[in-house]
Amino acid sequence: MPRISGIDIPGEKKIKVGLTYLFGVGITTALKALTAVNINPEARGKDLSEEELGRVADYLDKNMVVEGPLRRQIAANIQRLKDIGCYRGLRHRKGLPVRGQRTRSNSRTRKGPRKTVAGKKGVKAAV
Repeated sequence: MPRISGIDIPGEKKIKVGLTYLFGVGITTALKALTAVNINPEARGKDLSEEELGRVADYLDKNMVVEGPLRRQIAANIQRLKDIGCYRGLRHRKGLPVRGQRTRSNSRTRKGPRKTVAGKKGVKAAV
């Protein structure tokens, strides 16, 4: 199994698909990187030499933010929103949807499982 940026790339899959195992790399980015370093995107990961893998890794390190640094950058951006107290930061802090989705009937992913609140019982006339 080839390794790029600390991630195992599956050897049986085509390299254009295998590169998508890296956080921050999709099919389009993988094709762009492979074209830039002159590697056939249809080649299997196990068929690439160490030199070719090194060229791909160097290209990704120099031209893109992937894996750990990208995760840190995203976390820093969210923390900045929380610190300045903007609306999006408050939504992140409360664990609610950030991009304007409705919360009355949906957003169970962000809010978690339902927490049932006891409703009011019908008040009888206590005379």
